[in-house]
Amino acid sequence: MANMEPVPENLMHGRMQSAKPRVLLAASGSVAAIKFESLCRSFTEWAEVKAVVTKSSLHFLDQSSLPREVTLYTDDDEWTSWKKIGDGVLHIELRKWADLMVIAPLSANTLAKIAGGLCDNLLTCIVRAWDYNKPLFVAPAMNTFMWNNPFTKLHLETIDKLGISVIPPITKRLACGDFGNGAMAEPSEIYTTVRLSLKPRAVNVSS
Repeated sequence: MANMEPVPENLMHGRMQSAKPRVLLAASGSVAAIKFESLCRSFTEWAEVKAVVTKSSLHFLDQSSLPREVTLYTDDDEWTSWKKIGDGVLHIELRKWADLMVIAPLSANTLAKIAGGLCDNLLTCIVRAWDYNKPLFVAPAMNTFMWNNPFTKLHLETIDKLGISVIPPITKRLACGDFGNGAMAEPSEIYTTVRLSLKPRAVNVSS
């Protein structure tokens, strides 16, 4: 695990224009987590990347396939990194380190947790502590029936009020065999959406 030091919350604005942004990528428990490696590779050429994954997501992604320069954190690291009073708390340190966060895939379960303010793993603890002056993007991925469930609409409306940006799912043949909306946007689309949305911010990074 990398040694992480607290950084100023306005780091993005005080950083030189040539410096890479710090991007925290996260995956929750959806079959779409098989594309997390591709997502990480999309961002590494542009940004400094750290990754957070839930226990459920590990059923679908191969940790060893992630780019070597990406530091990966799991729920176990949240507990093993803290030894005594005064030590940094991992979810707080990652919140301070990141200029922006992207959760892809965002499962129905993690969406519900975020909308309800629950924080029972490393990922949701980061979101609960997040500074919403910094961008947070999510790319939902779930079965069509789950996507169309009234709870999903309610939860999306709730996170929208927090300022979380949703990258909508797409319609295709899902992993379960059903055809419909709910598949995670392609990693290239997620990357492009994040880059384009942040482009105007680059003008002010040295202010």
